[in-house]
Amino acid sequence: MFEVLVPALRASLLLWALLGLVYPLAVTGLAQILFPDEANGSLIRSADGTVIGSRLIGQQWTGPEWFHGRPSATTGSDPTDPTKTVAAPYNASSSGGSNLGPTSGILIERLAVDRKALDKTNPDLAGTRIPADMLTTSGSGLDPDISPAYAVLQVPRVAATRGVTEERISAVLARHIAGRTFGIFGEPRVNVLELNLDLQDH
Repeated sequence: MFEVLVPALRASLLLWALLGLVYPLAVTGLAQILFPDEANGSLIRSADGTVIGSRLIGQQWTGPEWFHGRPSATTGSDPTDPTKTVAAPYNASSSGGSNLGPTSGILIERLAVDRKALDKTNPDLAGTRIPADMLTTSGSGLDPDISPAYAVLQVPRVAATRGVTEERISAVLARHIAGRTFGIFGEPRVNVLELNLDLQDH
């Protein structure tokens, strides 16, 4: 019996040490050396070192002077009834989409209501085609990016609220339009947090 248990125990301890300690520490160490920014969450800090946010996680922007992100379907616990959930946009502890399909009556109704609200606040967009990410939520609910087309449609509002020309806001936006990764993966995009932080200085 010991002839079987001892070698098995040795093999288990060796694998535990290699795969549970050595490998994770080596990978973590290499990540800190080769990709320190990414390994630590792609954080954006202020001049005094305070963490403002992450390039990878969207935030809720509501003021008319800011570019707004994609709608978020994340939820949180209802403070009045813990057995229920309520809408909590960009809740990073509850990442997830609504899981509503294109034929869902609930989704169609929500989009119709949101479109009416959008047309009311942006009369110039009434009856026009708009980018999908202007009304639809992402799979994670934490998408930090929007399409350049969605960003461009926000330029007049941001410029008017800030009392500057649209050309000035467009110039700031142009600096933040990223192309496809390696020229082939994904779609052109704009990181909302980075754009708004740049806008804060103009």
